[in-house]
Amino acid sequence: MLRTQFEEELKDLHQQFYEMGLAVADAVHKSVRAFLKHDKELAKEVIFNDQSINNQELRLEKKSFEMIALQQPVTTDLRMIVTIMKASSDLERMGDHAVSMAKATIRVKGHERIPEVEEMISEMSDYVKKMVDDVMKAYLAEDTDAAKNIAKEDDHVNQYFKKVYDTAIVEMQKHPETVVSGNDYLHVASYLERIGDYVTNICEWIVYLQTGRLAELNSNHHL
Repeated sequence: MLRTQFEEELKDLHQQFYEMGLAVADAVHKSVRAFLKHDKELAKEVIFNDQSINNQELRLEKKSFEMIALQQPVTTDLRMIVTIMKASSDLERMGDHAVSMAKATIRVKGHERIPEVEEMISEMSDYVKKMVDDVMKAYLAEDTDAAKNIAKEDDHVNQYFKKVYDTAIVEMQKHPETVVSGNDYLHVASYLERIGDYVTNICEWIVYLQTGRLAELNSNHHL
């Protein structure tokens, strides 16, 4: 009887984590769209919804601790709970970066913009958004090969960041009136780059779930 109840609770935990992942992917998507389209209402929505993402993480953490304390799970089950706990904290940070992007949108006030850099940020954000979606699929499928491949994609995110950075700096030097916007682009690109890092962390947790080993999948990223 206890075992069945435990399995139900574990399934529940899985589901809650997946829902949190979808909410975070949505926040990342909306915050970038808001920034590129100067949509302050959409940006406010991202900021407002962040509280619910934080609550989801707290619920997951509380439930995880309860399950560890009451059920004293062993090996695979314990790994699963630890993975969800750790990965949900990575998700929560991704949500925080989405909020930072939304706040950048609200700050921008009719300053001279740099279309070329916006185009790059748009591409970079599509790429990061796909990584977020893919990592949730890999988690659901417990697919370690997919997780390893997604982690490799983070190199592209870093290359995008460098391109945005270099182009924005050149433009800001040539056209001082773009400095305020340029600065926001650099911030937004760095938030996206950090989201890529957190996706890589989750990839590492997916591998850990299967192998019990924490492998560093991308030497460039920092926890």
